[in-house]
Amino acid sequence: MITPILLCGGSGTRLWPLSRKSYPKQFADILGEESLFQASARRFTGAGFGDPVVITGEPFRFIVGEQLAELGVSPAAVVIEPEGRNTAPAAAAAALIAHRADPEAVILLVPSDHAVADPEAFRAAVARGLPAAEAGRIVTFGIAPTRPETGYGWLEIGAEETHPGVAALARFVEKPDAATAEGLLADGRHLWNAGVFLARADALIEGFRAHAPEILAAVEPALDAAERDLGFTRIDAALWAGVPEQSIDYAVMEKAANMSVVRFDGHWSDLGSWESVWQESGRDGSGNALSGPATALDCENTLLRSESADIEVVGIGLRDVVAVAMRDAVMVADMSRVQDVKEAVGRLKARGAAQAVQLPVDYRPWGWFETLVRGDRFQVKRIHVNPGATLSLQSHVHRSEHWIVVQGTARVTVNGEERLLGENQSVYVPLGAVHRMENPGKVPMVLIEVQTGSYLGEDDIVRYEDAYARK
Repeated sequence: MITPILLCGGSGTRLWPLSRKSYPKQFADILGEESLFQASARRFTGAGFGDPVVITGEPFRFIVGEQLAELGVSPAAVVIEPEGRNTAPAAAAAALIAHRADPEAVILLVPSDHAVADPEAFRAAVARGLPAAEAGRIVTFGIAPTRPETGYGWLEIGAEETHPGVAALARFVEKPDAATAEGLLADGRHLWNAGVFLARADALIEGFRAHAPEILAAVEPALDAAERDLGFTRIDAALWAGVPEQSIDYAVMEKAANMSVVRFDGHWSDLGSWESVWQESGRDGSGNALSGPATALDCENTLLRSESADIEVVGIGLRDVVAVAMRDAVMVADMSRVQDVKEAVGRLKARGAAQAVQLPVDYRPWGWFETLVRGDRFQVKRIHVNPGATLSLQSHVHRSEHWIVVQGTARVTVNGEERLLGENQSVYVPLGAVHRMENPGKVPMVLIEVQTGSYLGEDDIVRYEDAYARK
């Protein structure tokens, strides 16, 4: 039985503005009706796989839970990193968790933001590598290359098989320049590095002990001091702050002598840029990929994407262009320059633009909200509360609120007085009043909130009770 380890962090910059720090690309609907995270979880369920362990950040713990629940998947653990420290510390924590649960555990370290066209074929590749992993090898997976890609690391296949269908790994190759990539593609001995690893947990721990003992020595006490919180495993923040930041490739894999590789000939993408999204999307006869209310007139090899039903994106005479429109941000780039999106996000951060990190929709454990109108001393929000969910019992120092229910039923408490509100009913929450809203029904509850006051920031909240243990 293989335990999938879904690595679910990331800063969300490469597919901005759709992907942002507050809601990175693995949770977004990019190619289909489910998120990349959900597709990854689904890919490694069923025969031969145990319940997954998810390693994620504090802001995403309830998103992870909600998206897994939609699939009917119950995780073995959801582990909260206090802050991202790259993939090596997360891998070390995962190996320790799995080994403590089962000394003979086999784990599959998987990024949760990749696209695989044929999940069954990838599961077959994992099954092919399992005997080697059980024998103590660390097995990685190489993608048969289709182009001289400079955005991926590569793997060189060794001359010998370690197990049937499993080759020794000769070496890792850093992201090459264009000329080097042409040579790697031509020689037939190199594969793209998918960043997926299959190993016994104890073999991976030994790899850390041999090649990155400082990481293991820092991760282990932080994990020992972890606390359970509403079903999550929260790693100790103070100890985690001392963990070195490194990738698993650099810390262990490039130095280990027991590396093997399985070749995967199916279609795969890490969706690392808008160009790769264009490549993975359905395109018309002129190479245009359209999503949402988008129109292309005399365009070629162009991605036009609108993430709002109210925004029409129209391209005229464009060649090799990406245009992505959201309610609060628009990104237009030459296809050859989409790797520079990260630099653009950095500039937005430097001048304090909220769009650099925050989506217009703010996801919370109980649902989500979005700001519809903001002005001097007032703002209007739409608030969506999931069935059975409840907001914290709270008060505000600087604002009053007026709630109008437009869908479903709300149970509202204001200064100890409780009442039910149906559609088109409203309630006033005075400044300083202790209040709470709940959705007692089985369908989503939506209300419009009008705030007025001298300060309208999200930090103007005094919480008295909270089902989600927020401060």
